[in-house]
Amino acid sequence: MEIRSSNPVLSQKFWSNLTGTDRMTIDGSLRKIGYLLGLTVLSAFVSAVLALSTGDAMVITAMMGIGFMGGLVLALIVMFARPQNPAALMSLYAIFEGMAIGAMSIMYEAVYDGIILQAAFGTVGITATMYVMYQSRILRPTPTFNKVVFGLVISIMFLYLTSFFLRMFTGFDVPFLHSSGPIGIAVTAFILVVAALTLISDFGFIESGSKYGAPKNMEWYAAFGILLSLVWIYIETLRLLAKLQAFRD
Repeated sequence: MEIRSSNPVLSQKFWSNLTGTDRMTIDGSLRKIGYLLGLTVLSAFVSAVLALSTGDAMVITAMMGIGFMGGLVLALIVMFARPQNPAALMSLYAIFEGMAIGAMSIMYEAVYDGIILQAAFGTVGITATMYVMYQSRILRPTPTFNKVVFGLVISIMFLYLTSFFLRMFTGFDVPFLHSSGPIGIAVTAFILVVAALTLISDFGFIESGSKYGAPKNMEWYAAFGILLSLVWIYIETLRLLAKLQAFRD
């Protein structure tokens, strides 16, 4: 039985070689999700406090850069190395991402008062909505659904990488990706929708993995996939709220 997901971490080819005698459960997955999410939130809080205490834009930017780059490297290691015991790597990922998110949030808060709380509630609301839509069978992670969402995720990641290298080496950027006009807002809203849809695949993966007896260590990969989705949703919610406020001003 294949258990598919639109999340790159949870797709079949990234975990088919994982083995074990114990089996994945929903409760075990939830505990690991809580652990990784708690570690991310704690790291973000510490990072935000440090960013506020220094007040130095260069230090805050460096924290963001180190956090996001460290998180990217660790995520790639997890996806391609597929360790049998990934807890340490995933914990480090949570710490790095928390550091980046905390610093990034303070940068946005300095310009748009109250945006952190709005983005946090928005992320919770989106997650709850996706869970209700999954549980009520309004949206289901069918093979076609997963393939479409996976293709969109890869395209968006390529778009962001293109933007990163263009800004670093040429001074140009991908049109509308970071602008606050109507088209720029629509682009970010679309990306946020795609990020939210990855949760449907994540929920389906946990349910299917538990039902069909995936190896116990897949609980970590399921939790990691959920964390990736939640981090992405929070960042895009933050960006969308900032664009909307900038447009109104």
